[in-house]
Amino acid sequence: MKKIIVKVQSLVKNYSSSAETLHILRGLNFNIDEGASVSITGSSGSGKSTLLNILGGLDRADSGEILVDNNRIDKLAEKQLTRYRRGSVGFIFQFHYLLNDFTALENVMLPAYIAGVSKKNALEKARSLLVDVNMDARENHLPQQLSGGERQRVAVARSMINDPAVILADEPTGNLDIENTALVTQILYEAAEKRGKTLVVVTHDKDLAARASRRYVLAEGVLSELEN
Repeated sequence: MKKIIVKVQSLVKNYSSSAETLHILRGLNFNIDEGASVSITGSSGSGKSTLLNILGGLDRADSGEILVDNNRIDKLAEKQLTRYRRGSVGFIFQFHYLLNDFTALENVMLPAYIAGVSKKNALEKARSLLVDVNMDARENHLPQQLSGGERQRVAVARSMINDPAVILADEPTGNLDIENTALVTQILYEAAEKRGKTLVVVTHDKDLAARASRRYVLAEGVLSELEN
């Protein structure tokens, strides 16, 4: 029997203003097995990124239970959430957020070094991950010396440096051309599978979404699973 790595029950998120209350997530219930790949599609403003941010501990739900890698993140205090974000989840965003003054290798190893891993071990782990994303030949290049697709591949490697249980990717190919979108899609799924990571991808890209073992659509605050 597969281990459930993400368990969400009755998840509600609203945004209120003086004019109205927007019901973004209306009591979501779903589980994700360890090692699975999941894609979530939906129109702009449907709440896809909000859901991902809640799973990553970057935003709070209004109510509901959220269990990720044995962490009840809806109950964690801020310091506990910081440790959770560093260890249990890895993030990939539409923009790479690489540090301009650091090489590709240094950008990948830095989160591990900050987390207390020795510099030697952090560099070894970073080099191994850069091999996985076919960027080992460019490890000493600065971000401005890399193409958009190459920078995003470095970001994929960086997301895995602290050996997180879950990788959360928010429009990871949103800024890329067709050729680089296809390449990053392949590398992202292959790297996650090789390392045994659970992958949750929010995307508008149909091909990126189709690679997932389970596919969902979020509409009007309701998450529905699509048939493969």
